[in-house]
Parts: sequence; structure tokens; C-alpha cells
Amino acid sequence: MTDYSEEQRNELEALESIYPDSFTVLSEKPTTFTITVTSEAGENGETVQTTLKFTYREQYPDEAPLYEIVSQENLDDNDVTDIIKLLEQQAEENLGMVMIFTLVSAVQEKLNEIVDQIKTRREEEKKQKEREAEEEEKQRFHGTPVTIENFLNWKAKFDAELLELKRKKMKEEEQAGKNKLSGKQLFEMDHNLDTSDIQFLEEGNSVEVDESLFQEMDDLELEDEEDDPDYTPVNLDSD
Repeated sequence: MTDYSEEQRNELEALESIYPDSFTVLSEKPTTFTITVTSEAGENGETVQTTLKFTYREQYPDEAPLYEIVSQENLDDNDVTDIIKLLEQQAEENLGMVMIFTLVSAVQEKLNEIVDQIKTRREEEKKQKEREAEEEEKQRFHGTPVTIENFLNWKAKFDAELLELKRKKMKEEEQAGKNKLSGKQLFEMDHNLDTSDIQFLEEGNSVEVDESLFQEMDDLELEDEEDDPDYTPVNLDSD
């Protein structure tokens, strides 16, 4: 008959010796502990880290331990999901044998892969930004290729803007016409206009007359009003 308690105690002692700085016992019944796993440093010193929590079941190692990720650093959600799947796979493959060291070692390798992937992702992001910058520079010098579709769109927009300008101009001209005052309105607003010419002369100002304009006055045949057969005198004394 398998002594599960004995196997579990022996494994705990081994784990404490292997991971002296990252192994922590949380409880004895049931036996629960954590192990913090950190990747190797990348080229720029970056690392990823996770803390795994394990709980022995009564018949461990003939049944898999309970496990979960209680904390992590620099891992995204997809990375966490991949680690959980990896633990599940390794636990199933190692049933019947103490397996915590195997599980932790598998996670260690996965974290190292993730660090390498971070480097690859950064290189890809850098290359992508360079490609986008080159494409933007090409667009700046070559412009957007003219197609029937974008020409028609431009034409419709241009015609709409031109029509709007014409409407504004007509409205301004109409408004200017409404604001223009007639001669009568000017005199009604300023009664000094009817005496301005007299005041101009009284102030000693001279007016030059072009006599040539009146040289032909003697040649004009002006009829006397009384000689006009259609002339009808007006009686000023009548009411």
C-alpha cells in the first residue's frame, strides 16, 4: 500500500532544498505551498516571473495536485493561459510520480521562451514602424494615385464648396443692396444737404464754369409757353 504522506514529505524536503529562496509553505493540512519561477534575463535585462501555488490532494502523486498562478510579472493573458495548459499537460503525463519539480521546470523553460518571444516581438514592432515610416514618406512624395472613384469624390466636394461660395456672395450682394440709401433717404437723414451748396458759396469758395457747355444755347429754339397750343395757364387764385 502506497504511503502518500511519506512521499509528499520527502518531496517537500527536496523542493525546499532546490528552491531555498522561492519556496514557501502556506499550510500543512492540506499541504499548500508556493514556488516563484523567474526566467533568465534577456539581452536588455528583461525578465518574466510567475508564482505558482500547489496543493497536495490526499492520494498525490496518484492524482494530480491542485495548481494555480497567484501572481505574475510582464506576462500577458495569452502567456498565462499557455502556462496553465502546460501544467495540465505535464500533470497528466506524470501521474503516479512526484511531479512538482517537473512542473516547475516546464514552466521555467516556458518563461525563457517568452523572454525570447518578447525580443522577437520588439524586433518585429521596430521593423513594422520602419515600414510604416517608409510608406508614409512615399505617400508624401508621390501623393495618392488618382482613380475614377476618388476623382468623383473630389469633384463632388469641390462643386459643393463652389456652390456654397456663390450663395454667400449672392447673399452679401443682396444685403449690400438693401443697405444702400436713395437720395431721398439721404436728405431725410441729413437736412443740411439741401443748403450745403449755398453754404459752400457763402464761405467764399469759387466755382469754375465751363462756358463751352453753354455756347450752343443761342442756337436752341425755345418756344414761349404762350405760343404752345397745348398750354393752359394755371389760376393760382382758385381754391
